[in-house]
Amino acid sequence: MSLPNLAPVPELYVSYESAQKLKVEAASLTSWDLSPRQICDLELLMNGGFNPLKGFLSEADYDGVVENMRLADGTLWPMPITLDVNEKFADTLEIGQDIALRDQEGVILATMTVTDRWTPNKAREAEHVFGADDLAHPAVNYLHHTAGKVYLGGPVTGIQQPVHYDFRGRRDTPNELRALFRKLGWRRVVAFQTRNPLHRAHQELTFRAAREAQANLLIHPVVGMTKPGDVDHFTRVRCYEAVLDKYPGATTTMSLLNLAMRMAGPREAVWHGLIRKNHGCTHFIVGRDHAGPGKNSAGKDFYGPYDAQELFKQYQDEIGLEMVDFKHMVYVQEKAQYYPISEVPEGSTVLDISGTELRRRLAEGLEIPEWFSFPEVVRELRRTRPPRSKQGFTVFFTGFSGSGKSTIANALMVKLMEMGGRPVTLLDGDLVRKNLSSELGFSKEHRDLNIRRIGYVASEITKNGGIAICAPIAPYAATRRAVREDVEQFGAFVEVHVSTSLEECERRDRKGLYKLAREGKIKEFTGISDPYDVPENPELRVETENVDVDNCAHQVILKLESLGLIAG
Repeated sequence: MSLPNLAPVPELYVSYESAQKLKVEAASLTSWDLSPRQICDLELLMNGGFNPLKGFLSEADYDGVVENMRLADGTLWPMPITLDVNEKFADTLEIGQDIALRDQEGVILATMTVTDRWTPNKAREAEHVFGADDLAHPAVNYLHHTAGKVYLGGPVTGIQQPVHYDFRGRRDTPNELRALFRKLGWRRVVAFQTRNPLHRAHQELTFRAAREAQANLLIHPVVGMTKPGDVDHFTRVRCYEAVLDKYPGATTTMSLLNLAMRMAGPREAVWHGLIRKNHGCTHFIVGRDHAGPGKNSAGKDFYGPYDAQELFKQYQDEIGLEMVDFKHMVYVQEKAQYYPISEVPEGSTVLDISGTELRRRLAEGLEIPEWFSFPEVVRELRRTRPPRSKQGFTVFFTGFSGSGKSTIANALMVKLMEMGGRPVTLLDGDLVRKNLSSELGFSKEHRDLNIRRIGYVASEITKNGGIAICAPIAPYAATRRAVREDVEQFGAFVEVHVSTSLEECERRDRKGLYKLAREGKIKEFTGISDPYDVPENPELRVETENVDVDNCAHQVILKLESLGLIAG
C-alpha cells in the first residue's frame, strides 16, 4: 500500500470574512433547527470527515447509496446522509431555495441550497442499509419513529463548526489530524474505533495491531450518538485518558470523533473506513461484529460475527485503507498474560469476562479483577455506575383507563417511601395532565407528546438517583420504547403491565368515561375507538381482578428486589 497522502481534504467552510457576511444574510432565511444526529452529520460534512460529500444527499445519490453503496457518479459511499424534516416544513420550501441550518441554541452553522425534496421508502432503506425492517434495530426504530417523513438534499455552505465545551483539546478535524501526523512523521497510522471503555484486552489488542502493521496508533472513539444504553462519552473519555499512558511513549494518540453511529454492521465498517481515510489513517481495526446492534426481534444477532470484516475486505483497496482484523483476546491464567484465542497453548485455563458479566458486576458492586481491567478504568466506571441498589430507576405502569394503575402506583410510592434511602416521585397520568400538559388534547399526537414529557421527567429523576413512578395509559408500544430508551441511559426501566380486562375496567368506570366513549361523545378513547398495544415483554404483568392493591404493590416490590434495585 502506498504511503498516505496527508495533503488537506476539502472542507465546506467559507473564509471567516465570508462567514460573517453570510451569517447576516442567513438570519433572514427560512431555518431548520437540527436534531443532535443532524448536527453530528453536518459537522462531518463541513470538516471533510464525509468527503467527497458536498452536502446532504440528492435523491439520485440516496437511491444509489441505498441500493448498491454508491453515489450516482459511482463513488463508494455506504450510508445515507440525508436531512430529514417534517412534512409541514417541507411544504414551505421551493426547489433552489436556500435555508439556514441552526443548532439547538439557534446558532446558524451553515446554509443549504435545497436541490431535492422527496418522501423516501423507509422500509426499503431499512432492508438495504440495516439488513431488515426490524424495529429491534435502534437505527430502524429511529428511522420510523424519530426521523422526519421527508428528506431534503443539497449542497451545504459551512459558516461555523458546532461548539463543544467538553474535551476541546481532544477534538480534531480531519485536516488537524493530518497536520499532526505530518508533524510527528507518522507515515502509517492504525485507527481503533470504539464506543466502549477500554479494558486490558483492548489495550493488548490495539498495541499488537499497531505492532503488526508497523504503525502508530490512533484511538478514535465515537462521542456523538452511539447505541442507546451505552456508557456516556464523558465517562468513556476519562477511561481512555486513564489508559493512554499504558502504551509505549510517543506511539499513540487519541482524538474524539463526533459521529452519529447507525449500528449498521458491515456497511458501517466500510463507512468508518472511509471516515478514517479522510482523517489521514492508513490502517483500520475492524472488530468482531463491528458496529453490531445486538439481537433482532427473533433473538438472533443482526449480523454474523465476521460479516463486517468480509465486506470491508472486498472494498479495502477502493477505500485506500488496509484492514487489521480484530483478534479476540483472552487471558491465560497460567501465563498471566493475554493471547489471541487462536494462539492459546493447549490445556491452558482461559479467563474472560463478557460485557454482560461486567455490567452485572458493576451493578451488584462485585469485584472486577485487575487482569480484566485497569483499576483507574474501574474507578471511573464505578463513579458513573454505582451498584443498582444506589441508582435511580423508573417504574412505568401501563394499562387501560380504570385498570388500577394509579391506585397501585400510590401504594408502591408509600411502600418505597417507608423504606427510605431515595426520593420517590409519582408521575400519575391525571397529575401530569394538570401540571405539565394542560394545553394538550387527546389526539394520538398529543397523547404521545404527553408520554414523552413524562419520560423526560422520569429520566431526569432517574439520572439524579431518585425513583420515578409513572402511571399513564401509554397505549402505543413505540412511545413506551422511546421512553425506555430515554430512561435506560441513566438507570433501570421497569415496565409493569396492569393487565385488567376491558370488561372489568368498564365495570369499574367511576367517571363514566367508557359510557361516553361508547356513545361517541369521547373520540379516540383507548380500548373503544383507539387501539392499545399490549406490552409483549414487560418486566412484570399484574392481574388486579380479585387481588387486593397491597398484594399488587407487593408483587412490584418483589420484582424490584429481584432486579437488585432495592435491598431485600
